[in-house]
Amino acid sequence: MGATTGLLTHYFPSKRALLRHALEVLDRRSADRPRPAAERAGAASGLVMLRATLLDILPLDAESAASNRIWVASWDVALADPELAREHAERYRRARERKARHIAEAQELGELPPGPRADDTAAAAQSFVLGLVVQALFAPQDFPAERQIALVDEYLAGMGGGGTGASGQVG
Repeated sequence: MGATTGLLTHYFPSKRALLRHALEVLDRRSADRPRPAAERAGAASGLVMLRATLLDILPLDAESAASNRIWVASWDVALADPELAREHAERYRRARERKARHIAEAQELGELPPGPRADDTAAAAQSFVLGLVVQALFAPQDFPAERQIALVDEYLAGMGGGGTGASGQVG
C-alpha cells in the first residue's frame, strides 16, 4: 500500500476497524459499479438479472479477484468476531433476497419452471457462485473468466433457464 504502520494506526485503531472499512469500501464499489445499459434502464429482468448478479460476484478480472481475496480473507476474522459475523450474515442475506426476487420474476415470466421456493433456489445459487469464487482464487489457471462464465451459464441451464447466447442474454 505504500503506507507506514503509524499512518494506518492513525486512521484505524485496530485490524478490525481496517477490515470493516475495507469491506464498506468494497460494498460501495460493488453498488457503484457500472451496469449494462439494459439493467440501468430497468429493461433487464428475471433470468438476465440473476445471471448478471451471479457474474458480478466472480473474480473475472484482476480488480474483482483482489476484491474477492479481501472478502474471503475476512471470513476467518468474521467467524471469530460476533459483530463482524452478524454484518457478514446480513450482507449475504440481502444478496440472497436480491437473487430470490430475480428468481421469482424469472418463474413468473416462464424463464424458470415453477417449483422450489425462490429463496431456497437463491441460497443454492449463492452457494454455487461462492464456491466458484474460492476455486477461481485458488486455481486461477483452471478457472479463467471464460470458464467461470460458462459454468454459471451451465448452472442456470440446469435450473431450467436455458442458456445464454453470444450476447450474454439468457434464452
